[in-house]
Amino acid sequence: MHPIERLRYLARSSGADQRVLVGETASALRALRMDPAGLVVSCRRIVERHPTSGPLWWLCAHILTAAEPSDTARELAHQLEMDPTPDLLCEAFPEDATVLVVGWPDLAGEALLGRGDVTVLTVDADDQGASFVRRLERSDVVAEIVEPAGLAAAVLAADVVVVEATAASTSELLATRGSRAAASVAYCSEVPVWAVAGRGRCLPDAAFASLVTRVSAVRVPWDAEADVVPLGLATYLATERGVLPLDQVELAPECPLAHELLR
Repeated sequence: MHPIERLRYLARSSGADQRVLVGETASALRALRMDPAGLVVSCRRIVERHPTSGPLWWLCAHILTAAEPSDTARELAHQLEMDPTPDLLCEAFPEDATVLVVGWPDLAGEALLGRGDVTVLTVDADDQGASFVRRLERSDVVAEIVEPAGLAAAVLAADVVVVEATAASTSELLATRGSRAAASVAYCSEVPVWAVAGRGRCLPDAAFASLVTRVSAVRVPWDAEADVVPLGLATYLATERGVLPLDQVELAPECPLAHELLR
């Protein structure tokens, strides 16, 4: 497949694991031989078509500001593939815990697949909940699907509420629809909220604001593609450094600000 066609296919794709999406995008961009003008246009189109993906913005921002874009693309794809966050999460979940997630989170989902002693409550968001429950059950993990109307009751039945960021700033997360409601109910009910921000998801504030603007460009707010969740609702923050109390760790931008990607 020609690199341009491959990029068009990636731009149209949806629902893929962020690490797979970044790896495929990096490979396709490298195949373009890094023509400067074509590279800028391709990166813009990729982030416009995937406005909730922090890792794709992270990849494109690094490539557009790198002296050797091809080497940078290869290295970043490898770094994301080696993200230790899922393994650290898997070890950190309490024994026999009931864990609530929203939709099908990439990193937390991988972590939960490795824990046969937990019960997973999956809020059916963006039609991904049922698929995730089936995947968990194939790995002998006890799982139940929760309709959005039952979100509050499910939070109260959980020991941990996981909110996974698809992108983040130093103070906010962009997460699957329903995440802010789950985190808010948990915060008010003193149920621990674990915010998950894996490698490549924390962006400069201006870049994050651009993502939020794109996601919020809808007729009514409740049609937005994702939720903006204040980090202050979390009790713990899970990153590649481990799962730590929020007051002991902070997020920092992981990429430069590429003005070419801003609206």
